Amino acid sequence: MTELESPMTQRPDAHPATQGTGKNLITVASGKGGVGKTILSTSLAHALANAGKKVLLFDGDVGLANVDIQLGLMPEFDLASVIAGDKKLSEVAFHYEEGNFDIIAGRSGSGSLGTLDSEHLSAIHQELIRLGSVYDFIILDLGAGIDEAVRTLASASGPKLVVTNGEPTSLTDAYAFIKVTHQQQNGSDTRILVNMVKSKNDGQKVYDKLLTACRNFLKLDPPLAGIVQQDDRVAGAIRSQAALLSRYPTSPAAADIEAIAASLIRSSV
Repeated sequence: MTELESPMTQRPDAHPATQGTGKNLITVASGKGGVGKTILSTSLAHALANAGKKVLLFDGDVGLANVDIQLGLMPEFDLASVIAGDKKLSEVAFHYEEGNFDIIAGRSGSGSLGTLDSEHLSAIHQELIRLGSVYDFIILDLGAGIDEAVRTLASASGPKLVVTNGEPTSLTDAYAFIKVTHQQQNGSDTRILVNMVKSKNDGQKVYDKLLTACRNFLKLDPPLAGIVQQDDRVAGAIRSQAALLSRYPTSPAAADIEAIAASLIRSSV
């Protein structure tokens, strides 16, 4: 068994400031589905790995888990084995060679995380934090909405990237996620990620609109995590069940995601 097949093996260059604190757990969430959260999560994990970081991608999208499907993978074990009590999280993680990062796959259609009680959700959350001691970054691809599973898994102290695409319902639901997160975790590191917009200028307008609502009603100033432009090659990568950064590494969307990854690395130092 190699080191990558056994993610509980301590890495000597793991970030000492984040070991066991949850600060290197990056939540990718949204109030609404259909905003491109999963392709963002997989591509962000890939970009961080390309930058030389050891990365784990956790597919925690209740009932709609599809990281493995998007990447054309067939894992032997997934999150359902953990929920059933047969495996630990570290035991179901597998290495995705093409992207050079590890994945904990979900179970599409099961909704199993959503059926767990608070105690078991907290146990999974704590195990993710412990895994943070052997990874530079853990990307949490969580389900849309603000149910208990999402709130619990998003409660680590690391950055929370709230994804919106500028549609009115997307903005409203992103605001709701930010509001609930602020109520539960005052001072949380919440950032806004604008996805699938025609231009950087359009993305800035979307961010400004959401920022204004946060300032007026929540007295918050969540920073801009980044803007990812609309790019037909994203859909092409999904159709091909291939990683965006492998199939279209020079695409505008890939460059935008790499910029977000670089920003996350800078802010983690």
